[in-house]
Amino acid sequence: MSETINSDSKAKVLIIDDDIELSSMLAEYLESEDFMVDKAHDGLAGVTQAQSKSYDAIVLDVMMPKMDGFSVLRELRPTNTTPVIMLTAKGEDIDRIVGLEMGADDYLPKPCNPRELVARIKAVLRRTQLAPPIQDEIITGELKVTPKARKAFFADEELPLTSSEYNLLEALARQVGQVVDKETLSEQALGKKLTAYDRSIDMHMSKLRQKLGDDEQQLIQTVRGKGYQLTSE
Repeated sequence: MSETINSDSKAKVLIIDDDIELSSMLAEYLESEDFMVDKAHDGLAGVTQAQSKSYDAIVLDVMMPKMDGFSVLRELRPTNTTPVIMLTAKGEDIDRIVGLEMGADDYLPKPCNPRELVARIKAVLRRTQLAPPIQDEIITGELKVTPKARKAFFADEELPLTSSEYNLLEALARQVGQVVDKETLSEQALGKKLTAYDRSIDMHMSKLRQKLGDDEQQLIQTVRGKGYQLTSE
């Protein structure tokens, strides 16, 4: 029996991939799992589609004509925080690393298993839509996190965070002053178990620190061999 993501409406997914056969197969499988799916077959069309409609998740291929996946992500990220799952060439670790650094939320190597893609999308939706807020606001120093709106502010300026960056910051803010291990962060913020040599947390944390302007203040501290902590000052 299929898992229902949202009882009120179907989740909307945009697939941006120039492989027409693969994207059609993925779309058919996603629709059988109760998703609504749109497709775009080049990067430029994908940007236009993503900017013209609201989606719950975007599945984005790296290698495409007219505009590659990295360029699409670079174009979307300043104003669009929709979770992005990138499809990377099998074994191309550099694609995965660059994608995460640029704000992708997850990745899958191609060719991907449709069932695994559905699982990844559902995990993203659980993190971004279904987790009930415990507090209206979490305030520590100049940092304010608002779980209901899924926004964060520093010195009264809204931070342009991706979904994964926000999840990490909220997880740290809920336990301010305490060390949160990488295993917990990976499960709570990224919706997956931490595996050996997985540097996803470190990549997202690096981008989060940059957006906080954290070079001097050290708001987010690395506790070697343990994890990360958000300072209370």
